[in-house]
Amino acid sequence: MKITDLLSKDVMIMSLQARTKEAAIDEMINALKTHDKINDVTIFKEAIMSREAQSSTGIGEGIAMPHAKTKAVNTPTVVFAKSEAGLDYESLDGQPAHLFFMIAAPDGANETHLETLAALSRLLVHPTFVESLKKAQTPDEVINLFDQEQADSEGNVQETPASTEDKKEFVVAVTACPTGIAHTYMAEDALKNKAKELGVEIRVETNGSEGVKHRLTKEEIDRAAGVIVAADKNVEMARFDGKHVLQTPVSDGIRKPEELISRALKQDAPVFHSDGAVNKEESEEKLSVGSKIYKDLMNGISHMLPFVVGGGILMAVSFLIEGFAPDSSIFKMLGQITGGETGAFLFLIPILAGFIASSIGDRPALMPGMVGGLMAAQTGAGFLGGLAAGFLAGYVVLGLKKVFAGIPKSLDGLKPILLYPVFGLLITGGIMYYVADPIFKVINDFLVTQLEGLGTTNAVILGVVLGGMMAIDMGGPFNKAAYTFAIGVFTSTGDGTFMAAVMAGGMVPPLAIALATTFFRNKFTEQEKQAGLTNYVLGLSFITEGAIPFAAADPLRVIVSSVIGSAIAGGLTQFWHLNVPAPHGGIFVAPLANQPLLFLLAIVIGTVVAGLIYGFWKKPAKEI
Repeated sequence: MKITDLLSKDVMIMSLQARTKEAAIDEMINALKTHDKINDVTIFKEAIMSREAQSSTGIGEGIAMPHAKTKAVNTPTVVFAKSEAGLDYESLDGQPAHLFFMIAAPDGANETHLETLAALSRLLVHPTFVESLKKAQTPDEVINLFDQEQADSEGNVQETPASTEDKKEFVVAVTACPTGIAHTYMAEDALKNKAKELGVEIRVETNGSEGVKHRLTKEEIDRAAGVIVAADKNVEMARFDGKHVLQTPVSDGIRKPEELISRALKQDAPVFHSDGAVNKEESEEKLSVGSKIYKDLMNGISHMLPFVVGGGILMAVSFLIEGFAPDSSIFKMLGQITGGETGAFLFLIPILAGFIASSIGDRPALMPGMVGGLMAAQTGAGFLGGLAAGFLAGYVVLGLKKVFAGIPKSLDGLKPILLYPVFGLLITGGIMYYVADPIFKVINDFLVTQLEGLGTTNAVILGVVLGGMMAIDMGGPFNKAAYTFAIGVFTSTGDGTFMAAVMAGGMVPPLAIALATTFFRNKFTEQEKQAGLTNYVLGLSFITEGAIPFAAADPLRVIVSSVIGSAIAGGLTQFWHLNVPAPHGGIFVAPLANQPLLFLLAIVIGTVVAGLIYGFWKKPAKEI
């Protein structure tokens, strides 16, 4: 069946008049109703909006694919619409949408219809084809373009079983979206096209409306370096037990295929362990309050880290230049792009707060969260005030969504552009100004005073705790809590004392593993020895996560030995009163320490202790 059998010329809209997302949906639904393609506008629109509520069908690159499968559809149809100016469709890449494909599938759509819709979805990941559609001026041009593209593509998506004798790098993937008639197949094709470009072999299973296609075999799963699950609905997970599984939204399969394939090959994903539960997604629906808070907090920290790393390392460079050329233009330039008033460090707390808020209340919460974070930074409420601003703004917007849920549908377009921004900012800003900022300024000032007054013994104890926390979960909540604490002190006072503790503590685990693989070679496989060499670089660069694969395979020995070594390193930095005035950089910022050789010695001692404990404790590889 040809795609153009569903893509009718009589329902095409070559010049969409709508300027908002919902208006565009209404305009396309009206075209379906006018030509008797649907029998109930209300039911069909509810199905469309229900799908939009799960995640935007604005897939990016100027394309939106609203779709629904419902009894309200008389005839399987695709409405093609084009907007020259583009409109905000809440697309995943934040860019305006220009091309629209509204897919109307009846409940009883046969397999031929579903396969045709899948073929349509696959074509839309081809950039040159999409550009041609944007330039089309008449329905006949659109039809001709689809006929030509489908003819050119026939036979190019055929799956072939993976050969067990093929030595090429190999990954497997599963794609699935809630309705299974668009994103599932776009993600499949994007992954396959990118794999071919990278010279990587891939097998992709689709979980669409037509059922499971190209089901992965046990042999393929066993052979694969990693597994990509790009899905917004439940898929069968137990079969991936013991494999590195990268779980991500189906939209990432469309927009980030190279990143996903690269991470799967590097096994940059947790090892999945099946415990008999139905699947991971069902358990996520029952997240504890603590888990939910951690997820929101990590969203803020992960977006803040690039500012910390980029600004911190360049700040370290500026400190080096200050030593011999304090009046140079380069020093002044670096100070301006990194400093707290004009540069990267100005954004730390606002970015933290904004993305905590957006994790809770989605995009409408981003702006009030960032403004609340900026208020906290400027009033002295510090990181604690920024954390409060983020959570406050997120839950304020959630509350506003409930308050405005009952307004007439004709006013829905005002919510994101007027109601949420105005009331979200007013309420968040008001609470921060009158309540949160004054309270957290007092708390922050008290903590800073207490830290400055710590005696050597108490400082060493705190250094031991901070260093050990960096190694407990190597990038998880304990690690990030210690690092965030040190960053907070550093940005509030400019004192890098505790940065020395967390940096030394974070460098020890990968360095200890590298040391163990070097001097206890008979206890490691060849693959582990190679990974060990990589950990020298990661450890010296202050990338604690390099130790995670070893910790996942042998958690007791790796974590216990690493915590001991990191705690010793952190304590030594405080015993020797070390100070590192840079928030990142590892060995590359060691020259900035007030006593560089002692800072390196603390790391070496911690590394040797942890490496020896792990090396002697670990069983030879053949016994494991």
